[in-house]
Amino acid sequence: MTNTSRPAAAARWALQDAKNRFSEVVNAALSGRPQIVTRRGVETAVVISHAEFTRMTATRSKRHPSLASYLVDGPVLEGGDAFERIQLHPRGRA
Repeated sequence: MTNTSRPAAAARWALQDAKNRFSEVVNAALSGRPQIVTRRGVETAVVISHAEFTRMTATRSKRHPSLASYLVDGPVLEGGDAFERIQLHPRGRA
C-alpha cells in the first residue's frame, strides 16, 4: 500500500508498510505530520513526534488535574479547613 494523503496533512500506512518503512514514518511525524497506521483497513494507531505528544499531554493535565491534585488543591470548606469529627464506637461482639 502506498502512502495516501489525508486531511490535516496526515498520512495513512498499512501496518506492514509502516513496519518496513518505520524510519520514513518517524521522519514524517517529526516534521509535524501525524502518521495513521491501519490494521486490516481499520485505523489503529497514530505516530506523532515527542514534542507534539508533550504539548498534548501538558495541555490535558492543565485542563484535567488528577484526583490527587484536586483533593490536595481543592476547595476549602466554609469556615476554614477544620470540621467537626463525630465519635464512632464499634459494636461489641456477641
